[in-house]
Amino acid sequence: MNYGQLSKIKINGYKSIKECDLKLNNINVLIGSNGAGKSNFISAFSLLQNVLKKNLQLYTQQIGVNSIFYNGRKITDQIYFEVFFASNSYGFSLIPTDDNRIIFQEEFYGLEHTKCRISSAHEESRWEQGPLNGTDQYIKTILRQNMWRVYHFHDTSRTAKVKQEHNISNNQSLLFDAANLAAFLYRLKHNYTESYHEIVETIRLIAPYFDDFVLEPNERNTEKITLKWHQKGCEDVFNASQLSDGTLRFICLTTLLLQPTNLQPATIIVDEPELGLHPYAITMFAEMVKQVSAKKQVIISTQSVELLNEFDVEDVVVVNKDDNGDTTFRRLNEKSLKIWLDDYSLGDLWQKNILGGRLSK
Repeated sequence: MNYGQLSKIKINGYKSIKECDLKLNNINVLIGSNGAGKSNFISAFSLLQNVLKKNLQLYTQQIGVNSIFYNGRKITDQIYFEVFFASNSYGFSLIPTDDNRIIFQEEFYGLEHTKCRISSAHEESRWEQGPLNGTDQYIKTILRQNMWRVYHFHDTSRTAKVKQEHNISNNQSLLFDAANLAAFLYRLKHNYTESYHEIVETIRLIAPYFDDFVLEPNERNTEKITLKWHQKGCEDVFNASQLSDGTLRFICLTTLLLQPTNLQPATIIVDEPELGLHPYAITMFAEMVKQVSAKKQVIISTQSVELLNEFDVEDVVVVNKDDNGDTTFRRLNEKSLKIWLDDYSLGDLWQKNILGGRLSK
């Protein structure tokens, strides 16, 4: 594992996840039917981000305190969360209050198999405080750098933020919904030329009519920028609304994966990246994931047979709902599937429900 990457995650009592103890590789492809709990697993990282940003109260009030507890507060009275970095970890347990708030029952660092308690009964995280013994600095550095991020590029509607005017200075990192895509590409074009050209060339493989982006500050307000582009053989300038939904999503994914390594988080989490993509674009996306995984960690949730076929058996985690409605996680093992893989692809086995992760008929 590279610096800052997650080696394991434990989640108990969160949404549909009663218990989860999952080891993580450089590539992690979550497959499962609608409602199996893939999105709940992905959303757990959003919870973690809001905890670290000291935004827990606002976040939980917006989504509903009762909704984040497994089967509601009457069934579950504690959420347990722990992320591991080799032998070290950071974790917390959350409990509800009578006045519909949520507080920390405990917050801790796990240091060489010893739990060092930070604090308890507080409303917002005190992770920066730590146990004050100096041994927690390694984990603090990882948490401070926000080493993992969740990305959703689903919204390509007329009002999607990626199509709107935004601040040109908002370009330090690609936002979770690509709302600052033009500003971020503007930065890459002027400061990371090689990466920018690789992004453009890759987009042309999927959209041969695409020539280049037009990335200029808006004339009426040079602090603002809007995503625009040129078509080959045409002098007209087009806006983002004149790209197909699939092409725009592929542009977002390509920018995310081909941006300079030093600008990427250690762990990249993408929910259903295949939406609206042509099969060839799915293949290209998978190739970029494999390229990135040499230095970064990638977690993907998908329902795409085509995307599943692009990865190795050990990359795949099957997400199921058991008879009690609990989300379960099982990483595939090539040895146990060898007799099947001689004749079938992973996608074939998933469609035949040999792997699990599909609705029973």
